[in-house]
Amino acid sequence: MAVQENIVQRIWSLCHILRGDGVSYHQYISELTYLLFLRIAATNDSERLIPVGYRWKDLVEYDGDDLLTHYRDVLTFLGGHAPDERVRKIYAFPTTVFSHSENVRAVIDGIDKLDLSAISTDAMGDIYEGLIARNSQDSRSGAGQYFTPRALIDSIVRLVSPSHGELIQDPAVGSGGFLIAAQEYVTRQGSKPPAVDKAIRFEGMEIEKGTFRICLMNAFLHGLNIKMVLGDALTTDAAALSPPDVILANPPFGGRSGTARKQRTDFRFPTANKQLAFLQHIYLGLKAGGRAAVVLPDNVLFEEGVGRKVREDILDRCNLHTIVRLPVGIFYAQSVMTNVLFFSKGDTETGNTKGTWIYDLRSNMPALGRKQPLRADHLADFERCFGGDPLGASPREDLGEDGRFRYFSRADIEARNNNLDISWLRDASSPTVVHEPEELIVIINQLLVDAMGQLESLADDLDAKVPAQ
Repeated sequence: MAVQENIVQRIWSLCHILRGDGVSYHQYISELTYLLFLRIAATNDSERLIPVGYRWKDLVEYDGDDLLTHYRDVLTFLGGHAPDERVRKIYAFPTTVFSHSENVRAVIDGIDKLDLSAISTDAMGDIYEGLIARNSQDSRSGAGQYFTPRALIDSIVRLVSPSHGELIQDPAVGSGGFLIAAQEYVTRQGSKPPAVDKAIRFEGMEIEKGTFRICLMNAFLHGLNIKMVLGDALTTDAAALSPPDVILANPPFGGRSGTARKQRTDFRFPTANKQLAFLQHIYLGLKAGGRAAVVLPDNVLFEEGVGRKVREDILDRCNLHTIVRLPVGIFYAQSVMTNVLFFSKGDTETGNTKGTWIYDLRSNMPALGRKQPLRADHLADFERCFGGDPLGASPREDLGEDGRFRYFSRADIEARNNNLDISWLRDASSPTVVHEPEELIVIINQLLVDAMGQLESLADDLDAKVPAQ
């Protein structure tokens, strides 16, 4: 592990070469994907996928003054003409953030000096994820759009319990963390390879080209055979995805979605709120009996207008059996308060949720962040309360007003106007407590997110009232 951390640090330090050119950390990670693929391929038999003349050795030994031009030509060739489809996808739509040949040479030489001979393929996958994690820790990088803390991913995967033969999907796949963790989980469940017709299958969709490339690289390094689609699940691109058995997702946080693309016509409740739209995509797309776990911000639980209609719909069509209110600061790049919704799709369109269990992991918890990240032990008691049944049917105990785990019947929820933003624990913090700066940012940002959510609901209502021309 120390060797891997050292390699992560050395690769990350090369970013400083490009900072003077105004290159962001996210752009650097995307650029690294081009270079690391060639470098890693040079250490194993995957180099056979790269045509002679376009391999790592060829880049290292190129001695012309026009290295930047040559590098661009290499990317363009691999994106359009590499024999292997995986390689073409990784190098598709190639752009480089380099602006000087000297910087290209410095980064190539720095990567070439790394001793990767003793690093296994699995370890290289861990190194790449370490770079993605470093990227997410910088609030300026914008990386939080696709990075979910590994402790949370692993906990969700354990509870949803994917198995051989199931189609597992992430419609906002980001760097592929959920699908990679699902593959690792399933592999650990059995010592024998599954039969061909029981092979685990994976699908992902990603809208952003750079992140799409990062996911392909991450999947390649982890040996994940994935059907990846470059597209937007909130448009007609979603037709490329199959009805899955399992959906694991952390849809991108953000405000009103604006696009000229043709929008979905199968949503009962059209909305410009991306989170509400993604939630509809997920529960409508699941197979009957399929299950999902989705990370969503607080406003999805309480927004009026379309928000309330979507909640009523999912409570009818699905068994929304569990919600966990996550601690403040997990997604510190966005500074929003979040929850995980666990549900399974019913065979009918009404009456599937009889009641919902809510675990409050937020009240009387310290704000998490870079200095105190989410750990597996933070989630251990929630996992114990959840139980071993992925459909939420394990015996459970309501811990009362002083406990973190409580049950609310459908009648209780309806009495709250289907508002699922339910808390009952009194926060022991003094009202005069001095918050840390990171915690203040989270609180302020959440107020802004909530306000934007209310504006989006109003906009949706106004759109619905405008007669068609």
